Amino acid sequence: MTTEPQSPWILRPIRPADDTATAETIRSVMTEHGCTGSGFAIHDDEVACMSRHYASADARYYVVEHDGHVLGGAGFARLAGTTPEQATCELRKMYFRPAARGRNLGHALLALLLDEMRAAGYRRCYLETTTWMQAAQHLYRQHGFAELSCSEGATGHHGCDKFYARAL
Repeated sequence: MTTEPQSPWILRPIRPADDTATAETIRSVMTEHGCTGSGFAIHDDEVACMSRHYASADARYYVVEHDGHVLGGAGFARLAGTTPEQATCELRKMYFRPAARGRNLGHALLALLLDEMRAAGYRRCYLETTTWMQAAQHLYRQHGFAELSCSEGATGHHGCDKFYARAL
């Protein structure tokens, strides 16, 4: 009995050709978790064209690709409402379709992004999530994020109720 070789899971920078699949992933996962109302990132203008919004020197967005399909991603950019001197970025739009979950891709992608944040000159990372996204919170705590008592910056994501940060 022969088995077909497994296709690799690839973490790579987003490309314009990934925008539709990335938007579909973000919208699908946020809907799955009930994050569809006002104050959630599903409504951010950037969702429709992620590659353009993360093309600056101080921002990155990576996708998770398998068999030619984008099945997840995450990125960072300066935390809205902060100055460059504050050197605080925000971890943004980290979502995985079910087929990409449970494969340690979240750990690998977050580790890559933390290194990229440092390389971009950030000294601190902030993020927002929800109470019901337990697996995400567990991942963040494993990577040194500590829970905060309130939100920071001006993200407009008032639907989120959990806030974390860590030094870089």
